[in-house]
Amino acid sequence: MEIIDGKKLAKEIREKLKLKSNELKEKGINPKLAVIMVGDDKASQVYVKNKSKACDEIGIEFKEYRLPKETKQEEIIALIKKLNNDKKVNGILLQSPLPKGLDIQEAFNTIDPDKDVDGFNPYNVGKLTIGQDGFVPCTPLGIMKMFEHYDIKLEGKKAVVVGRSNIVGKPMAQCLLGKNVTVTICHSKTKEIEKEIRAADIVIAA
Repeated sequence: MEIIDGKKLAKEIREKLKLKSNELKEKGINPKLAVIMVGDDKASQVYVKNKSKACDEIGIEFKEYRLPKETKQEEIIALIKKLNNDKKVNGILLQSPLPKGLDIQEAFNTIDPDKDVDGFNPYNVGKLTIGQDGFVPCTPLGIMKMFEHYDIKLEGKKAVVVGRSNIVGKPMAQCLLGKNVTVTICHSKTKEIEKEIRAADIVIAA
């Protein structure tokens, strides 16, 4: 049995990205990621801190915009539009979840598709669906990178994705379909989910 070491692979990827970052800087391009966080969700704070640490390691400028939970929808939209127009900002990431009462999909829709590093703008969702290159949500992309790194053959296999979220489950299924995998998505309303899982060659729990 082979253990897939995600942390080891992530470290190798960051080392390669550091070289790419340095190459861009030599060309006069200073990569910059803007992260918007609204509210004080504890898990989100950890995620943003880890993103900041990764950017620092790679050599990407990191700018966090931390907004209070009382922030209004129009204020978030205005900030996103400002970052869209800022030529020094290469990527925009809106940390989810947003506080209750705010429309995160409207915010995702507002992010410039060319700066939408999370791949949640409908334009990038559509590109993934029809098999075109574009930004892909990080968790599915990370899983595909692990399959690739460990030379796990996917074509013709049967996969079960447990979960149907827009962030992981649905884009994960699209990534697998792009590699000629037969995909079943299971969720809270799936009957005999154990039977589906036992019949799979690959199981991804989201």
